[in-house]
Amino acid sequence: MVRHAVVIEDTGETYNCADTRSLLEGMEALGRKGIPVGCRNGGCGVCKVQITQGSYTARVMSREHVSEQDEREGRVLACRVRPTSEIRLQVIGKMKRSVCRAVEAADATTWPST
Repeated sequence: MVRHAVVIEDTGETYNCADTRSLLEGMEALGRKGIPVGCRNGGCGVCKVQITQGSYTARVMSREHVSEQDEREGRVLACRVRPTSEIRLQVIGKMKRSVCRAVEAADATTWPST
C-alpha cells in the first residue's frame, strides 16, 4: 500500500490517501464533521471534484453526474477515484459548501494580529 498526498485547494488542507482507498474515504479520515457522503458508488454525484493535478484510477461513474467530457477533463466523483500520485483537487460537487464552510468558520474566529 502506497500513500499519496492529496491537497484540497479550496481549504489548503492536505491529507494522505492510500492507493487502495478512494479520495472520498481519505477525506472522511480527516475526521471533520460535515463532509457529506451519498451512495459511495458513483450514483448520487454528491462528491464531485475537479482534479487539477496528479494521476489516478477511476471506476465507473453515473453519466447522469459525470459526462465523458467531464471525466476527460478531470471532473470526477471522489468516491470512484483512487490516487496513483500526489493529487490536487477542488471540490465542485454538492459537498463544496460543507467542506469549505468549516474553513471559513475557522477563519472568521481568528483574531487579527496586531
